[in-house]
Amino acid sequence: MKKYFLFIMSVIIMGITSVYAAPIKIAASLPDLASVASYIGGDKVEVFSIAKSNSNPHFVEVLPSYMIKVSRAAVYLKVGLALDQWSDAIIDGSRNSKLYAVDCSAGIPVLQKPTGKVDASMGDVHPEGNPHYWLDPSNGIIIANNILAALKKVDSANSSYYEKNYENFTNDAEKRIDVWKSKMSKLAGQKIICYHSSWVYFASAFGLNIAGNVEPLPGIPPTGKHLSELISTIKSNSIKILLQETYFPDQSPKFLNRQTGIKVYKFDPSCNGTMPEDYWKHFEEIVNQISK
Repeated sequence: MKKYFLFIMSVIIMGITSVYAAPIKIAASLPDLASVASYIGGDKVEVFSIAKSNSNPHFVEVLPSYMIKVSRAAVYLKVGLALDQWSDAIIDGSRNSKLYAVDCSAGIPVLQKPTGKVDASMGDVHPEGNPHYWLDPSNGIIIANNILAALKKVDSANSSYYEKNYENFTNDAEKRIDVWKSKMSKLAGQKIICYHSSWVYFASAFGLNIAGNVEPLPGIPPTGKHLSELISTIKSNSIKILLQETYFPDQSPKFLNRQTGIKVYKFDPSCNGTMPEDYWKHFEEIVNQISK
């Protein structure tokens, strides 16, 4: 009888241990948020992203499979600033009453926040400001701090572990940013052209000036007249760089290249993966290519 009792107790203890040892499941709208969460959470978390690196983050199809995955998560990381409103449908559909949703834009110095009334005549303008803030690596530290606060809330027992990882992330960020700014210093003050307004934070971080966009208004395809005006802008300012998101059509950038010789750089606006180093690798790729 005593042996049977000890056996039952060992099973119960093993069950309790396994529950607490299970990783914290974190869902994220974008791979960038997921990658930062992987860094802060370390081996205490299991992270996945809804959107892919090469997909337009403004438009993501809401699938039942996403809802099922989120139903098992403890934390959901949102971009906020009205970029990933589709995530609300996923969260609602998950019926996960214990899910802790985090707006990772909290504390971000928001750029291009419109004043006055915003309507459809302005294109796809976000009333709360430009939401592509993760493309400034300094904002990665703010994102990490928001994730740290969430993990300490849902898993307070491991707070010191997460705090240490956040400290490492911050130190890592500062060292990397110094290297990237050094590489980009020869381009500081130069004018560039972008396809969409994704690159505002990146340009601000590295001292680049956006002289125009292929889209005349956010989300509006270019007209012949607008492209003609861009050609004049490119030639008169000797602009060498056009940044294009991979999911936009090539026709207009190629036309501008033929007419002016401007070099077109195509990048995903998000990192390609959810591992701790993937957020940094994304900047490394962009900086190394355009700083040449």
